Amino acid sequence: MGENIKIHFLGAAGTVTGSKFLLETSELNILIDCGLFQGIKSLRELNWKDFPFNPTSIDIILLTHGHLDHTGYLPRLVKQGYRNPILGTPPTLGITEIILKDSAKIQEEDAERANNETYSKHQPALPLYTTPDAEKTINLFESINLNEWYQLSKNIKYRYQANGHILGSSFIELDIFNKRFVFSGDIGRKKNLLLDPPSKPEKADYLFLESTYGDRLHPNDKSDEILTKAIKETLSNKGSLIIPSFAVERLQGIMYKIYLLAREKKIPKIAIYIDSPMGNKILGLFYSFAEWHKLSTNEMKDMLSYFNIITSYRDTWKTIDEKHPKIVIAGSGMVTGGRVLTYLRYLIDKPQTTVLLVGYQAEGTRGRQLENGAAEVKIFGKYCPVKAKILKVESLSAHADQEELLDWLSSIKNNPRKIFLTHGEPTALDSLRVKIKDLYNSELVIPNLYDITSLKL
Repeated sequence: MGENIKIHFLGAAGTVTGSKFLLETSELNILIDCGLFQGIKSLRELNWKDFPFNPTSIDIILLTHGHLDHTGYLPRLVKQGYRNPILGTPPTLGITEIILKDSAKIQEEDAERANNETYSKHQPALPLYTTPDAEKTINLFESINLNEWYQLSKNIKYRYQANGHILGSSFIELDIFNKRFVFSGDIGRKKNLLLDPPSKPEKADYLFLESTYGDRLHPNDKSDEILTKAIKETLSNKGSLIIPSFAVERLQGIMYKIYLLAREKKIPKIAIYIDSPMGNKILGLFYSFAEWHKLSTNEMKDMLSYFNIITSYRDTWKTIDEKHPKIVIAGSGMVTGGRVLTYLRYLIDKPQTTVLLVGYQAEGTRGRQLENGAAEVKIFGKYCPVKAKILKVESLSAHADQEELLDWLSSIKNNPRKIFLTHGEPTALDSLRVKIKDLYNSELVIPNLYDITSLKL
């Protein structure tokens, strides 16, 4: 009798965010990632629903990396009864701790603001989870090593390998009753300023592959030239260059890129502010986990001397009020929350302001609205006219493009039985499906949210 495994697609199925994949086996129930849904309202509202599987029946959670859309639902799951280990690499757990505390604080502050300003239809508005919920979650963390097999039960073992997306990120291999299940996580770029290229799997019977950029190649959009031109125009216009940035990896990568341009005298001297409390903490992890990235400690210290690090909200207001030309790098990357909203609330209606988008903008986010040329955006309950110049740089993405995704598959020696395409919007999923179909004689599946697939091993 063969073993029957059920795969529950509880997130990142037919959409990019909310990554959650549950493996239901006769020995263990294993959850891969536990992320928040982001983007359009109908997706965000899913975060408020009870988890569709009994959290107390999950035996273990394996995290691919620390981004919010892969970890941000954890405190909500703990609130519903989960009490078992949460595993990841040391940097992943460090990032996740920072992100969960920040997420809880933002949700508490958003609920308080909504109640004070009475712009929520919920009376009272409540946070999705609180700081104590996040603390209970962090107490369940257990770190693992890369490239080492760990036995979970008699017939189940797992291994992590680096995949070059962010600090500590990995893909996960699970051997379940002698069949290899591979969860790609988010795959990084072959050429990355900060990280080594992704490792590649050599075997996969069942592959779960992210498809964020499955329908495109990253353009060689000469990011240095775009950045240099934007900085020079900001000086000339006596304006502000605002760069909404993800706190993890993207902020550090942009800092390093600007540092190199400044060090090589390719850009004029200009005041540069880093306003991301979470980003500042991630910078600390770059010091703590120096062996996980390419920068030396001396280079990091020199880089930081070029920037003004904002630590208090009072300094945020002072920076907004300053009349001299400036660059502000602030969270969040998709303009969904964080300090960047305060800057945009008061500066996006000025023609001398430039907003530079430097990453993926999910459907339904303010970042996507700006990318699509919105005439106004809603910030803190008020509509703000968009008079600022909006620029986009795609080549800084931390996600592999279609060509790099296919290259990542190239070392798999066997022919996978099934390849499940996840973590992508419909056009990206279908484009990647067509490409893979030409290369592999595998069954290709694009699961829908909450699909349950039974596999007979």
